[in-house]
Amino acid sequence: MIYIFHLLDKPGAAELRQRVRPEHKAYLAQQAERIAFAGPLLADDGQTMVGSLLAIDFADREAAQRWLSQEPFFLAGLYAGTA
Repeated sequence: MIYIFHLLDKPGAAELRQRVRPEHKAYLAQQAERIAFAGPLLADDGQTMVGSLLAIDFADREAAQRWLSQEPFFLAGLYAGTA
């Protein structure tokens, strides 16, 4: 089943996002064959990253939550919240 993660950054976290981004991309690459789509959420200027949207196939909700709990942006405290 595909699970959607709609993740918003904490305000003022642009530097943290840029610093952790290589780890985030490497973590996503490990699941590349299961990703339906993934990408940054952008501010109205169309350039500033303010969050992430991920759609990934997992066996169940528990597996999806386990994966997210180890995601580098999540571990770094980038996200203000998840939906």
